[in-house]
Amino acid sequence: MGNKEELANFTARDTIHINENNHLEIAGVDTVELAKKYGTPLVIYDIQTVRENIRELKEGLFDYQGPTEVSYASKAFSSVAFYQTIHQENIAIDVVSGGELYLAKQAGFPAKKINFHGNNKSLQELTDALDYNIGNIIVDNFYELEMLKQLTKQRQQMTNILLRITPGVSADTHQYIMTGQADSKFGFDLQNGQAEQALKEALEASYLNVEGLHMHIGSQIFDTDSYALSMNQILSHVNKWQKKYGFQLKVFNIGGGFGVQHTSEEAKNSPKKQLKRISQQLMKLLDDYGMVYPELWIEPGRSIVSEAGTTIYEIGSQKTLPKIRNYVSIDGGMSDNIRPAFYDAKYTGFVANRMNAEANTVVSIAGKACESGDMLIYDLPLPEVKAGDLLAVINTGDYTFAMANNYNRIPRPAVVFVEDGKDFLAVRRETPKDFMRFENTLPKYNH
Repeated sequence: MGNKEELANFTARDTIHINENNHLEIAGVDTVELAKKYGTPLVIYDIQTVRENIRELKEGLFDYQGPTEVSYASKAFSSVAFYQTIHQENIAIDVVSGGELYLAKQAGFPAKKINFHGNNKSLQELTDALDYNIGNIIVDNFYELEMLKQLTKQRQQMTNILLRITPGVSADTHQYIMTGQADSKFGFDLQNGQAEQALKEALEASYLNVEGLHMHIGSQIFDTDSYALSMNQILSHVNKWQKKYGFQLKVFNIGGGFGVQHTSEEAKNSPKKQLKRISQQLMKLLDDYGMVYPELWIEPGRSIVSEAGTTIYEIGSQKTLPKIRNYVSIDGGMSDNIRPAFYDAKYTGFVANRMNAEANTVVSIAGKACESGDMLIYDLPLPEVKAGDLLAVINTGDYTFAMANNYNRIPRPAVVFVEDGKDFLAVRRETPKDFMRFENTLPKYNH
C-alpha cells in the first residue's frame, strides 16, 4: 500500500491532499516548500480544521435544553496567535499556569472568557487572575480555597469560582491521563466528604460566588458511560446539597477528554456524537432529580487541535539490524513530541516529498535524543527512504509542541499556521543563541 491509500484510509480531512508534485499538501500549502522555508522539525497547524472541530463540538451541544459553553483546554497547545484564533471562534479558554494566563493577556483574550485551572496555584498566580478579573477560578483543594478566601476578602473583590469534584469513577484510558478516580491529585473527593466540606466553606465565604461544579475524568475517552456515571454521582450529592445548603447548580462543567484517533488501528470517534449522547444522558439525570438545567460547559483540548497538527521531520541516518529492526533517524523526537516515551502514544507517518511511492519497507522511527526510549513510531510501513527525505507525522496537534523541551539542548521547533493557501509563522524556531538568555558566565573564568 502506498502513502496515498493509507492517507485516504486514515483521514477524511478535505484540507489534506497529495498535489501534482506528489507532495503532501495541507490547506493549499505544500509541506515540502514549508520545510524549505522554515526548516525542520516543523509543526504545522491547519486552522480550518481547528475551526471546523470547534463548530462540530458546538453542534454536539445543540440538543441540550439550557445554555452551553465550549472552553478550549489550552494546555493542549497555546500561543498568542492561537489564543487569538480561538477568540475568533467565540469560545472560552482554560489556563493552568501564570504563563498561559500571561500569553492569553498578550493575545488580548477577554478576561471574562478565561477560566483558571491547576492543582497548585501559587499566590502570585491567584493574584494575577484577580488583577485581570477573569471569568472563573476552578478551585482544586483546601489550600487554594483558603488563599482565595483571604485574597478576595483583603481586596473586597467578588470572584466567581467552580469547585473541582473528583467523582470516584475510573475511565477506560491510560493511567497517566486518568483524573476522575478517587486516588487522584486533582479535586475535592466526593465520596469521603471533602467536596461537601469545600462547598460549605465556599458558600460561607464573603467574596466567593460559587457558580457551580467541575469534573474531569481523564483523556482519550471513547465511551459515554464514564461521563454518565460521574454526572450521576455528582448530581445525587447536589440534590442533597440543594436542600441542606440552598445550593443552586448554575454551571456544570463536565470537562473534556473526548477521544481522537492517532493511528488507523485506533478507534474512530466523533466527539460531536459523543457530546450529543452525553447531553441526552445529562438531561435525563436532571429530569430524574427534578433539577433546573444548569449551564453545560465542556473543556475540549485534544479534540480541537489533534488532527489539525502535522509535524515534518528530515530523515538522516539509518541502521539496519538483519532480522531485528530497521532504524530510520529524524532530526527531532522526544524533544518536540515526548508522548510516545511518556504515554506510549502511537502515531502514523508518510514520506511527504514522495507521497505516491509504494510503502515496501517496514522501519522504526528513532529520535535524535541520547535516550534508547526516544522512539517516535515502531514498525511503520514506508517507501525506501534516504537522507534528506521528509517524514510527515500526522495528528500531532495535541500535547506535542506544548510538551516540547530542550533535552540535550535541542532547540524547540517552529510552529506555522496554514489556511486558505497561506502560511503564517506563529512561533519562531529556537536557536542555541536563545539558550544564552538565561545563562551567566563565571565572572573570573579563564578560557
